Amino acid sequence: MVAIPRTMQAIRLHGPGVGGLRRETIDTPSLQLGEALVEVHAAAITRDELEWPLDRLPAVPSYELSGVVAAVADHLGAVSVGAEVYALTPFDRDGVAAEYAAVPAATLAPKPSTLGHVESAAVPLPALSAWQGLFAHGGLEPGERVLVHGAVGGVGQFATQLARWRGAYVVATASPQAFEGARALGAHEVIDGRRELDDGVGPVDLVVDTVGGEFLERAPGLLARGGRLVSVAAEPPGAGTYFVVEPSREQLVELARLVDSGELRVAIDSTFALSEATAAFERSLASGKHGKVVIRVGGE
Repeated sequence: MVAIPRTMQAIRLHGPGVGGLRRETIDTPSLQLGEALVEVHAAAITRDELEWPLDRLPAVPSYELSGVVAAVADHLGAVSVGAEVYALTPFDRDGVAAEYAAVPAATLAPKPSTLGHVESAAVPLPALSAWQGLFAHGGLEPGERVLVHGAVGGVGQFATQLARWRGAYVVATASPQAFEGARALGAHEVIDGRRELDDGVGPVDLVVDTVGGEFLERAPGLLARGGRLVSVAAEPPGAGTYFVVEPSREQLVELARLVDSGELRVAIDSTFALSEATAAFERSLASGKHGKVVIRVGGE
């Protein structure tokens, strides 16, 4: 067994925005009951996440990891030292942009066997958001019509693939230059949501919104009788559902199975070393990305 160092390299946020990021040497986390220490190989980041921990600074950002279990606090059963795992970690504690992270063991799932750590780290938040939006909150059933707003974005690309896998008829909105990408993800129809929304979409059973704004405001008028509206972007008008994604080991196990069977594809926009974290977060805020921005920490 490799000895765990007393200190480690980590990225910590000391103030709002990218300018508040610092690379520091800090103590390696000690474990509490029910936790596992993961040697982080890759950590994925989300566009606006530097705004999340402002009430508890300094804080380590990034809440999606892929890595190897280095230690466990007790006889957990679900995870063991040496296991390759991935996870979405809780948002109310330090994240995982560090060489090691203490993580609730109940959130850890075996990573997809067909993916490396960088690609695996890009799955948890967007794929869980899509799963929970479609199935837990949206109640999507085979044969229903679903409209995915932002079908090639971070959450949208997984929502499009998962809806097609479930057997729904998938209508997608995307910019014209992304039409082919949306079709490749499994959309049956693709429209320009800014120009064709009113005339190009018949009544749908479910709208999954990842965009907000005008798209969300107009969504209720597109629903069939008994239709549902779910958004990860903002509170919907009327009787819709807005939700914040939650960690789920069970759902990650199923998502890994779908990845390994070829049902789900993962898109990586760019990768950066831990020492380049500032540039990574700047890239996450840029327009025109295609996939996740991932920080390579160790192993890859």
